[in-house]
Amino acid sequence: MPAIPRRLILGAAPALLTLRGHPAQAQPVSTATLNLAVSAPPSSVDPHYYTLTPNNALAQHIFDCLVHRDANGRLIPGLAESWRLVDDTTWEFQLRRDVKFHNGEPFTAEDVVYTVNRIPKVVNSPGSFVVFTKAIQSMQVVDPHRIRMKTAGVYPLLPADTSQFTIIPRSLGEAPNTGDFNNGKNAIGTGPYRLIAFRSGDVVELERNESYWGEKPAWQKVNYRIIANDGARTAALQAGDVAFIDAVPTADLARLRTESRLRISEITSLRSVYLRTDFRPESPYVTGPNNEPIRNPMTDLRVRQALTTAINRPAIADRIMAGAALPTAQFMPPGAYGYVPDLPPTPFDAEKARKLLQEAGLPNGFSLTLLASNDRYVNDAGVAQSIGQMWTRIGVKTKVDTMPFSVVAQRVARLDNSVSLGGWANSNGEPSSGLRGLLGTRDMEKGWGTVNRTGYSNPRYDQVLEQAMATNDDAAREKLMQDATKIAAADVAWIPLHVQKNIWAMRQGYTHTPRADEMTLAMDVRPA
Repeated sequence: MPAIPRRLILGAAPALLTLRGHPAQAQPVSTATLNLAVSAPPSSVDPHYYTLTPNNALAQHIFDCLVHRDANGRLIPGLAESWRLVDDTTWEFQLRRDVKFHNGEPFTAEDVVYTVNRIPKVVNSPGSFVVFTKAIQSMQVVDPHRIRMKTAGVYPLLPADTSQFTIIPRSLGEAPNTGDFNNGKNAIGTGPYRLIAFRSGDVVELERNESYWGEKPAWQKVNYRIIANDGARTAALQAGDVAFIDAVPTADLARLRTESRLRISEITSLRSVYLRTDFRPESPYVTGPNNEPIRNPMTDLRVRQALTTAINRPAIADRIMAGAALPTAQFMPPGAYGYVPDLPPTPFDAEKARKLLQEAGLPNGFSLTLLASNDRYVNDAGVAQSIGQMWTRIGVKTKVDTMPFSVVAQRVARLDNSVSLGGWANSNGEPSSGLRGLLGTRDMEKGWGTVNRTGYSNPRYDQVLEQAMATNDDAAREKLMQDATKIAAADVAWIPLHVQKNIWAMRQGYTHTPRADEMTLAMDVRPA
């Protein structure tokens, strides 16, 4: 298929996954029902309500995208059998024939048009999917199974964007209600499972779609349980109440690896964890060594270099994350599209960090507050506390303030912080969204810097990234994105910490294909 890019994610290296277990004799597993437990609750069955991983994972069971992604994030055919660039601004998608929605209606190009038009109209969406449809200026139905999408300019990411929103039938009519997706009335897709019941925060009941166009899942029924508490989720697995769990707590990981009844499945993820440092001349939580008012020292490159050099990333990955993290200096994991091979993590050197502070005119250091969530990323509070101690040792007295992510997000949005812990999960197959949204100069009309909460701006960086976004050739675009990453890294525009590992556990008799995108899908679990 000529339209599929050479490699979008992890295509240049073997999948970074392992499946470990003990050779204990597995008992035969019935495929009648799969009981699994996930840590994060989906907030809605409406597939266009909220761009949140738990919601998207549930949607993948019931609905379908034009383009799918495999476990390593590569683009593969979905409802679209193929796609091609007709000219610089026109993409054509050839759709599958003989695909039916759960209600028996045939899937056609008109359903794609209906879906794209519906997405901006979803009421009260806390995170709109319009970011993935904004580039589409117009659509032309060539025939019932062929559609063309026009963009304003060269836009190589459209196939990747179509892997991020699912298709619903046009028969749902004008403004289908989100509540009617949750009660099942509107939960009509072309996916491998049908919705039986959605009990928010408790369980989602699914039944296999026997008319599914693709590979049939192993399980006739799935009980998709929500168990947010780490200890309770692990206990449910050990007791046999569920056969499979996601987000294995790092505190339990070493012990679970030794249990002969259980198996561990893991893969390096596409989520990076990092620190944001304030670039404003005045910062609200920065003071001198004796708490006297001072101008923001983090505007000095040497100070930012000191802060990143003072962090012992291998120690955090080993002790705080229990090996479930990979130290990094960039957004993408090794082997991924856009990964920079010659950009290793900053080596830990406390003495060098102290000298950099002296060179910056801060021999006695300064004081700051590090803001972090305590319920969003794996061991987020522990990681922040560890970094606070490391910075304090070089003379940067650090108060660590941890709170629920919902509060952190509000404070970061209103710039009420000096340094904060954040995370970014790749969603479009290459680092462009992170490079634009997190580090691009803030320009709402252009859609750049949408989550740039630090004030970082480098015209050279923007220029290189703009050139990348206007380049259709995969190899040339990747080189430009690598160059942009190097520019930002030289500026210490952000302080990368590590890439998380996704870890699942299951009982003997089951096997699992781990996914780099963090999604927990019943379709990836099969009898051993």
